[in-house]
This record gives sequence, C-alpha cells and structure tokens, in this order.
Amino acid sequence: MKRILLIEDDEALRQTLTIALEAEGFSVVSTADGRQGLNLGLKEKADLIALDMVLPSLGGLEVCRELREKKVMTPIIMLSGIKKEEVDKVLGLELGADDYLLKPFGPREFLARVRAILRRSRPGPVELEESSFGDVTVNFKTQTAAKGKKILRLTAKEFGLLKLLISHEGEVISRNTILNEVWGYEKYPTTRTVDTFIHNLRYKVEKDPSRPRHLLTVPWSGYKFQR
Repeated sequence: MKRILLIEDDEALRQTLTIALEAEGFSVVSTADGRQGLNLGLKEKADLIALDMVLPSLGGLEVCRELREKKVMTPIIMLSGIKKEEVDKVLGLELGADDYLLKPFGPREFLARVRAILRRSRPGPVELEESSFGDVTVNFKTQTAAKGKKILRLTAKEFGLLKLLISHEGEVISRNTILNEVWGYEKYPTTRTVDTFIHNLRYKVEKDPSRPRHLLTVPWSGYKFQR
C-alpha cells in the first residue's frame, strides 16, 4: 500500500484529499503544521509528499528545501493558493519539487497527478511478458492465452486488466485505479465497467466463475489477483 504524507493547513481540503486518497487504497499521514510536516517527512517512509506552500511555523518551500538538503528524495507535489508570477512555480521546482498544483483543484485532478508522479518515480519493473495460474497461461507480448488446451479469446482491455492485476499480485487495486491504468483517466467510463469486465474475465479464466480463486473481489475496495 502506497503511503502519502499530506501537509496542508486547510482542514476542509486536507479532509477531502485524505478521503479521496484512502478511497483509492492509499495510506495517509497528515498534518497542518510545517515543522511537524518536516519531521514526518524525515522519519516517515512516504511514497509521495503533498506539501502546501503556506504553512504555520515553517513554509512549504523551506520544508521542501530542508528535505532535499537532508537527501530525502521522496516525490513532492507543491500546493499553492497564491496566484503570483511564475517565480513561485520555478522556485518550488528548483528546490526539488516534482510537480506544482494551483488551488482550487478537485480531488480527481489531484489523484491524477499523484498517480502520474508515482508511475514516473518508481523503478522501472521488468515488463511482464507471460504468466500462468491454475491451468491458464497468458502471453502478454503476443496477446495470446489458453486454458488447458482451449484457446482463450481475450480482448485488448481484458489483457490489460489481467496484466495489471497480476503485476500487483496480492495487492488490492481500486476500480478507479483500474480505470486510470487500463482505460486512461481522461476517458473515464464508470466503475461499473470494471465490474463487467471482471465478470466476463472470470468466465474465461476461472474454473468456477461463481467461486473465483484468482480474480477476487475485495468488498468496498476493488479487486486483487491471487495465484
């Protein structure tokens, strides 16, 4: 589970972003104070820091500078409600921030930025080319699949969905994350689309689709793959 450190003194915004992040399966640690945020940034093993520009006790730019000086290379998104010249943006990025988001912004845009930065910052995994589970074998490179001796006809989206779940074996993947990764967040269909694709995929790869062993539903959270 990815861990987000949220340093934001606007209580309403902090709560809104926390709810949105947790709904996506992230773990959130938050504070409204800059000095406390710096201390958390130094000791918490966060995967990303969302950092407000203006904070009590210590400003966001100073927090960012000190984290980078102390070799904390966790990705940072700077948040700002101050509409100044480009100097704020340039200064924030020159200090080592990875992105900049100007208020007001919605949870959906924030989550899209978070996911994009996490994708860019994580070590490039070895591309998953093939996998097997039960009596199913899948080759993602050639887009072919079989169940025993039976050839399976999977759509491109089904291959993408299966590849995502297998690549994160044992992890709970939310419906919105699946939509973003497989469909692209700029083309958002509804989360019911994911349920439909999972249902159809189970009938193709599971021995008993009504009692799946590999494509599992996690109530209120999403889906996960179990070999």
